[in-house]
Amino acid sequence: MVTVAYQGEPGAFSEEAARSFFGPRAKLLPKQSFKDVFEFAASHPSGFGIIPIENSVFGSVHQNYDLLLRHKLHIIGELKLRIQLHMMALPGVKTTNIRSVYSHSQALGQCEEYLRSLKKVSVVAFYDTAGSAKMIREEGKRDAAAVASARAARTYGLSILKRNVESNHHNFTRFIVLSARKTAAKSVEKTSLVFAVKDVPGALFKALAVFALREINMLKIESRPHVGKPWEYLFYLDIEASPDEVRVRQALKHIGELTTFVRVLGAYPFGQTIKN
Repeated sequence: MVTVAYQGEPGAFSEEAARSFFGPRAKLLPKQSFKDVFEFAASHPSGFGIIPIENSVFGSVHQNYDLLLRHKLHIIGELKLRIQLHMMALPGVKTTNIRSVYSHSQALGQCEEYLRSLKKVSVVAFYDTAGSAKMIREEGKRDAAAVASARAARTYGLSILKRNVESNHHNFTRFIVLSARKTAAKSVEKTSLVFAVKDVPGALFKALAVFALREINMLKIESRPHVGKPWEYLFYLDIEASPDEVRVRQALKHIGELTTFVRVLGAYPFGQTIKN
């Protein structure tokens, strides 16, 4: 049995992602913050953490990119989960009774069109989707609803008033799995790294060219401020290749000559897409 930390309350999408990746026998450990998940994974070599890194509608989870740099953890896997958001309330409550809707800010943003259609209803950001469902159950709020997963509705005994209230039904979140130990995957199709470039003209172009020249496909690039160095940036890159390939080893050596800092964050297979 493995122990996996995730952010949120039972019923959160991160819990669903962890269960899908590790299977029903895994021990899942809810944590209050993403920082807590990273710290658990860093201090428990036999445990894991799972975090969302980007949403297909709302974009990247910037906090988690920053935490990746601060902790020396390895990305060992990924999973893409279809996000289906439902509005739920205590049994017997009708939509016309609702005066407030609670959920995580990203979930609220993903449901903006539906929420705007509700009359005389205030929208309140909460720390977690499942946490908002838990709060409504514990406080017995009969004039409030939560936007969360079907798992959260079952967990806290709420009735779903409206299913699939997300504005875009092609709504997926990519989760990455973190470990303090570098594990050997059966097949490696993807490598994630982070680097900082020198402050000279064409530095980023030259850094990215080391992959293009070797026909290494770049899947994603994300820039983040380099904390402590105003107006300097870090670049997070996903490439479609294994670091064990000769061309990738050559590219990493080459980029090391062009940058002030480079670190491989992990190498892992392409993750499954779970549509529920």
